Amino acid sequence: MFSVTVREHLMIAHSFRGEVFGPAQRLHGATYLVDATFRRPELDADNIVVDIGLATKELGEVVARFNYRNLDDADEFTGVNTSTEFLAKVIADRLADRVHAGALGEGARGLTGVTVTLHESHIAWASYERAL
Repeated sequence: MFSVTVREHLMIAHSFRGEVFGPAQRLHGATYLVDATFRRPELDADNIVVDIGLATKELGEVVARFNYRNLDDADEFTGVNTSTEFLAKVIADRLADRVHAGALGEGARGLTGVTVTLHESHIAWASYERAL
C-alpha cells in the first residue's frame, strides 16, 4: 500500500458537556497539527499516490472553515462534543467528498482510503481512517 501525507494546522476554541471532560467543560482552546494520509494499492499513471499540491490545497480549505473559530458557535455542531476524534472524522469525510467531486484530480479516483490525524500535543493525538 502506498501513501502520501500532507499537513496543515488548526486553532479552535470549544467546550465539552459531561463530567468525563472535567475542566474541559469550560471554554478552552486547542491547536492541532492536522495530517491527512491518502492511500492506494498501486501508483497512478504518473507514478504518484495523489497530487501533493492539490491534496495540500484541499486540506487547507477544509481546515480553514474551522480555523480561529469557537466551534460552540457553529450551527452544525450544536449540542455536539467536538472532540479531537470527532473533528478528525469531520475533516476526513470532507476530504472524501472532495476526492469524489474530482477536486484532487482524476488520478485521485484510484485512492482507496484517507486517514486524518489531529495531533493535540507531542504526546497525544487521535485519528480517523475511512475508505474512499
